[in-house]
Amino acid sequence: MKLQKRLAAEIKKCGRGRIWLDPNESNEISMANSRFNIRKLIKDGLIIRKAVKMHSRSRVRKNLEAKRKGRHTGIGKRRGTKEARLPSKVIWMRRQRVLRRLLRKYRQQKKIDKHLYHFFYRHAKGNMYKNKRVLVEAIHKMKAEQVKAKTLLEQSEARQEKAKLQKKKRALKKEDVLKAGGK
Repeated sequence: MKLQKRLAAEIKKCGRGRIWLDPNESNEISMANSRFNIRKLIKDGLIIRKAVKMHSRSRVRKNLEAKRKGRHTGIGKRRGTKEARLPSKVIWMRRQRVLRRLLRKYRQQKKIDKHLYHFFYRHAKGNMYKNKRVLVEAIHKMKAEQVKAKTLLEQSEARQEKAKLQKKKRALKKEDVLKAGGK
């Protein structure tokens, strides 16, 4: 049977381990001593090349899916320190990139001018905003304050202008009274 297995492996172009010889037809197979006879047995299905063994990843995929949901990640499963598993520098870089991207977008859309951009950029670097939401809130607050300050300034200017006009009017009235009194 050793000879038959070797010849079959050569004919089927695979290793001897992948050749299956029908145990019920061992007599007929042992009679075959040439490649021609072996080919005939292969055609009849007494000698078969076995399929390549599978190395399934289905269990791995299932486990990864569970891990994405947060399973199997308790304290007992952790080998590295907190810093080794997700460095604080990486978290910092991600946060900075998110905040800076937002600031760039706002500047491009003309929602903030370059002075506000610079102000918030420096404050973001100084760890003032822990996330995007906080930064957006700060921007809105600052813009609201600026608008309020602008309206107050305009109101005070208008008041001053009004006072000036009234003063002028009074002065003119006084002059008229004096002129009338003089005649």
